[in-house]
This record gives sequence, structure tokens and C-alpha cells, in this order.
Amino acid sequence: MRNRSRVLFAAVAVSLLGGCDTLMTKTPTAGNEFAAPIDGLDQSLNAVFLQGDENFEKPFTVAEGLGPIFNNVSCEGCHPGDGRGSVETGFFRFSAGGDLLVDSGGPQHQDKVIPGIRLIPEGVPAGVDRSFRLPPPVFGVGLIEAIDEQTIVALEDPDDADGDGISGRVNWVMAADFVSERHVGGGAGPHVGRFSRKSQVSSLLEQVSAAYQQDMGVTSDFIPEENFQSQHTATVSIGVIAPDPEISANTVLETVMYVRLLQPPARGRITAEVESGEALFASLQCVACHVPTLRTGDHELSALANQEAALYSDLLIHDMGEGLADHRPDGDADGYEWRTAPLWGTRLVPEFLGGQEFYLHDGRATSLDEAVLLHGGEAQAARDGFAALSSTERDAVVAFLKSL
Repeated sequence: MRNRSRVLFAAVAVSLLGGCDTLMTKTPTAGNEFAAPIDGLDQSLNAVFLQGDENFEKPFTVAEGLGPIFNNVSCEGCHPGDGRGSVETGFFRFSAGGDLLVDSGGPQHQDKVIPGIRLIPEGVPAGVDRSFRLPPPVFGVGLIEAIDEQTIVALEDPDDADGDGISGRVNWVMAADFVSERHVGGGAGPHVGRFSRKSQVSSLLEQVSAAYQQDMGVTSDFIPEENFQSQHTATVSIGVIAPDPEISANTVLETVMYVRLLQPPARGRITAEVESGEALFASLQCVACHVPTLRTGDHELSALANQEAALYSDLLIHDMGEGLADHRPDGDADGYEWRTAPLWGTRLVPEFLGGQEFYLHDGRATSLDEAVLLHGGEAQAARDGFAALSSTERDAVVAFLKSL
């Protein structure tokens, strides 16, 4: 049974990895990639970066701990080229009200199983709230981590005191118990959430550890327990293949350092049309949420310290209206609120998704025009202003976005 399950899994793994390879349309040139390190790394940091890169690309096998329920076989599988995922690599989270339903397989649904271990994919309880998500890009997260909490908090205006219709706020979250105060976003909380679609995660260590466990079913010293196996799913027990924890704390920390050291791609060519679009983007008050730059604070890594991070985000959560609502709370964020998505790397989206474009949290928009026009809530005025532009002006705004 064990050998047969491994043979069956091999076919599954090859299929998954082949699908990821086909997403890339060509080998990117310097400045046009998502997997390059920040400048100025010394030899020791470069060695850690390279090891973390191997960890990120590594496809897990059954013998190494994959599953028994999972979404993909590697980090790279969900984040091709370290960029955002597609609808094919997406997943959904589920909960009921504020209950993450951990005892029922939540909050993330795993849609794949190890043949011979489970008969059917994970079930989902009836009547839950579902929210489909594309895997977000992982480049530039070290710069995001290096922004002081006070810098983000200073951008809050939860009661819209300035009357501009924008009332962004921090998603205050509690860190996982294994994240100590030595890590940004760790220790006794609450902390400023800054990662994931609703800023519901405060630390890179938690983000990466949870990804190993939730996305691949790989346990670690930080999260040594397997995903809860929903009772809605039939199971065949063939014994433990890989003992828990399946990877060490050191492996997780190498991967954390790898994503921390990934630099965002370089800005594209700035033409007269791009400059015109940038001015229109500002005049529409898109920059009220998509703040062009945030400055990092002091940092033990000089390459991340006191830098201007051109992420085009305030990292706050905003009410985006009924059209984009998933009606599912996450941390302190309600079912209408989403983190302002950073825009850096937008110009390379088609290149890393096989020539296709997917935008917004669930990939429903297949063009930047459509993505802007689907904005609502606090962004309604900016959306309506964009809709009222001439076709030439709208093309300029899109040209600007495609330069980021």
C-alpha cells in the first residue's frame, strides 16, 4: 500500500509542478524577476538566501511529510517565480462568524489528498462562510516587515476625521504563541497585522510556518501538529510515514530569511503617458490608500534599514463595499474589509502567469481596468472618477500601473 501510494503521488506531484512551469512565459531579465535578493548581502547572508531558495523550491514527497491533506507540494507551487498565484493555485478559507472552525478542518481548505491515505478531499461543514484567495506575492515582504508599527498606525483614520471618505484602520492581531518578541510582530500582543489578504498576520515567522503546515501539510518545530482532518472526509490509515515534526526550526527560519531578503522588481520604463497616468492616479485620490512609499525603520540588516519602500499601500484594512465583500471576518477585519494590496510588481503579472492577468483577492478581474472598476466602499469615489475619465486618460492610468 505504501509503495503504491508513493507511485500515485509521484504522478500527482509531476502534474502539479508541470503546471507551475507552464505559468512562466520566459526567463525574466535582471530587474524583471521576483526571486532576486536585495543588494549588498555579505557572503553569509547570501549563503542563507540560497539555502532558503532551495527550501522554497523544494517539492515534498509523502516520505518527507507531504499531506495527508494539502494544497500544493512546494512553496514555489503556489507562488510561481515568487510572484502571486493564479486561480489554479488558489484556495479558500472558511469559518462561521468569528469562529475559525479549527476543529472542523478550518480555517483553510485543503483540496488535495495523498492517494492511499485518504479516499476523498477534505470536507467542509455546511453553512460556513467561504472566501476564495489567490496566493499573494512574497517579494518585498522584508521591507514591509521593516516598517515601524508607528508608521502604519499614523496612517489610520478609522472615523474619517478628515472627511475624505477613507477610514482605513489597523487589523490588530495576536501573534501565535511560538513567535517571540525577538521577531517583528511577536510576543505579547496585540500587534499590527501587515501580511496576508486582510492583514491578519503580524509576523513572517507565523506566515511561513503556517504555510508549511496549511499549504503542504508539513509540520515543523514551530507547528508540530498535522492539519486537523475533518470528520466529513473518509480516511484510510496506513500508519505514520514521516514522524512529526517533519522539518526543523532551522529550515523554517532559512525560508523566512529567504523571503525577507527578496527584493521587489525594478520599476518599468517611465514614459510621458506613464507620468500622465501617475498624475491622474494621484488626482483621483487613489494614493489615499495606495500610499506610494513607506519608509522602513532601523534594522539589523542594513539593506532593509531606513529605506523608501515603493509598495503603493498603507497596509491598512478598508471597507471595499458589497461587491468585493466575502462576509467573512478574519482577525479584527470584518467581511467587507481588505488590506490595501501593494502594487509593486504589477507590470510583471502577465509574464509570471502564462500571459494571463488575475487581480484582486480572488482573481475575478482579468484586466487592470476591470480591477479598478470593481472597487467600492471607501474607494467608490476614486472608482467613479476613473470611470468618468476619457479612454485616453484611463489608458494612461493603466500604463502607470503597468510601470510599477
